[in-house]
Amino acid sequence: MKLFKILTLFTFALFCSLSFGQAKKPTLMVVPSDVWCNQNGYMLNFDNQGSTIRIPDYKRAFQENAEVLQVISQINGMMAERGFPLKNMESAIKTMEANAVEDALRSSKESGASVNESPIDAIKKAAKADIIIQLTWTVNKTGPKKSINFNLQGLDAYTDKQVATATGTGAPSFSAETPVLLSEAVLAHMDNFTLSLQQHFDDMFENGREIIVRIQTWDDWDGDLETEFGGEDELGFVIEDWLESNTVKGRFSTTDMTESMALFEQVRIPLYNEKGRAIDARRFVRELSKYLKNAPFSIPNKLVMKGLGRATIILGSK
Repeated sequence: MKLFKILTLFTFALFCSLSFGQAKKPTLMVVPSDVWCNQNGYMLNFDNQGSTIRIPDYKRAFQENAEVLQVISQINGMMAERGFPLKNMESAIKTMEANAVEDALRSSKESGASVNESPIDAIKKAAKADIIIQLTWTVNKTGPKKSINFNLQGLDAYTDKQVATATGTGAPSFSAETPVLLSEAVLAHMDNFTLSLQQHFDDMFENGREIIVRIQTWDDWDGDLETEFGGEDELGFVIEDWLESNTVKGRFSTTDMTESMALFEQVRIPLYNEKGRAIDARRFVRELSKYLKNAPFSIPNKLVMKGLGRATIILGSK
């Protein structure tokens, strides 16, 4: 009887272990934080209508600072050991550059304006990671000893909300290199950090990924969101009904609604479609765009994206 109980407990433990091991994991990408890039001189300055905007120069950081690659590789290895799939930032940068060449050749049909996108948004779009891990580290020197301060921030790639964090200072060392110091400092925090990441992803898997949907109208369109179709609901209510039918558990919030614009936040969309393919804001909102183009509405519209998690439909023309 005692042997039977032991075998039963062993079987249950093995089942739990296998079930956890087979659980769907979020895909991650580790990037140097804006703070680190700024502190180390890897920034680009752009003039935006008289205001200077500073953005990280990731490409130069990877090309000129070998420590960046070593440190990120160290964190990547620790995440991989815990079963988390990773996207390589260097590869994402190359994809981003290829996309930038295409965007340089693309312009607005009417105004001739070019595509405007921040580097991190472009990288997110290229990598299609679920969670971005921003890494900041500082090496402290006290005589011959070195120690390291670190800060890991897990950010939802679609909303930029912080979903996990770990921060601390490693033990001083006489000879260890920075990647080794970082690994030793992070190790004690890594299990709690990855647990928070997994809990966030599990919530997304059950309740849907969060995005933002905005509806706008061209000023020369003769309709608006209060226009009634078929003598029934106003267009604003029609859009709300579509969202309720197509979001996970009907979850979304109407933050603002006027005759010319609507803002929907906390819109929960499925992570995957019936074919197992990942769904982002573009794929989800494209279905709403097609719905409004078809009868009985027949409203021409333009779908505009900002990052992975924000989509705008402009009603009235393409």
